[in-house]
Amino acid sequence: MTDSPAHLHSVPGMASVVTAPAGAPSPAEGSRGLVADQAPSFESVYDAYFPYIWRSVQRLGVPASQVDDVVQEVFIVVYRRLGDFEARSTLKTWLYGIALRVARVHRARARRAQGEELDANRERAPEATRPDERAANAEAASVVQTILDGLDDEQREVFVLAELEQLSVPEIARALEVKLNTAYSRLRLARAAFAEGAARARAKDRWRTA
Repeated sequence: MTDSPAHLHSVPGMASVVTAPAGAPSPAEGSRGLVADQAPSFESVYDAYFPYIWRSVQRLGVPASQVDDVVQEVFIVVYRRLGDFEARSTLKTWLYGIALRVARVHRARARRAQGEELDANRERAPEATRPDERAANAEAASVVQTILDGLDDEQREVFVLAELEQLSVPEIARALEVKLNTAYSRLRLARAAFAEGAARARAKDRWRTA
């Protein structure tokens, strides 16, 4: 992704932290090993889409301690079901649908667990050259993660796909298995909720620096 979504520019410093988290494989690997008009092998899908699935699982609110396990579970499902892929949607959309369903199960388990706290800093900022830049990027990433955590699951899912993964609304509807109008409605609500959260973050920042 070359440009940060407009809604994320409402958070100071966010333009530099919407890329994949530090430690995640580069999303530039996303098309390696895949050949058009040819049924993909599991190995090529794994190599090409591991960064995307890792990033998506993290942004969907899976606790940091469980991200690796959830990604592994997603690819177990992919391994078992790849032969059923009929190209009615893009492979990326199909994979996200699997990741979404697995992430939902793990989020529910995390919420039922007594005393378990979700890590507010799951999405770490990319490495910056100066300590002050690293601190600013980390703070901005933390703010965005906090706002995302404040969205309900339906809004969060559609917001992540639209604003962070840059999928079109028809693709989002297919990934979430909802009607197109439902996807549009959820996205409007999610953007409004995110904007409100960003406004609160800006007000808090002004209060701290006043």
